[in-house]
Amino acid sequence: MSPEEPALLITEEAIRRRVAEMARTISSDYADVDDLLLVGILRGCFIFLADLSRQLAIPRSIDFMAVSSYGRSTTSTGAVRLIMDLRTEIAGKHVLIVDDIVDTGYTLQYLMEALKPRMPASLKTCVFLRKRENFRMDWEIDYVGFDIPDLWVVGYGLDYADRHRTLPYIGAVKAG
Repeated sequence: MSPEEPALLITEEAIRRRVAEMARTISSDYADVDDLLLVGILRGCFIFLADLSRQLAIPRSIDFMAVSSYGRSTTSTGAVRLIMDLRTEIAGKHVLIVDDIVDTGYTLQYLMEALKPRMPASLKTCVFLRKRENFRMDWEIDYVGFDIPDLWVVGYGLDYADRHRTLPYIGAVKAG
């Protein structure tokens, strides 16, 4: 494996099937909600969020936040920094945080703690990929696309040094 040649981990077809399954589940869970606010965590979530939102069978709107927990490193420092906040008021709204990948869970924990005081009607989490063995939180993610091993992955919105984000599959690369 090298940054130039990602090793196939999850196929485009498997992604398509799983995103459709997740959209059906989320649509069912929020069937009685007037408008679900999807909060995409930039930049990696953009492809997953677009595909997921197009397949939802419920009213929804979208806003974005940007945070950083990696800095220039390839491992999470645990210190999360807010780069861009929501433009939407979330008080009384049903909010679903949509992220590309969760490693330790520190970023999602930070986001939950930042958004709860804003009094949403509900606040849940949805991630495309989870590194189950690294997850350090004592709560569960509400919607998970795939559990993956502790690898640096690219494609479907995820990158390594701003490369490979637009691959239609998930591939593993050696980071370092």
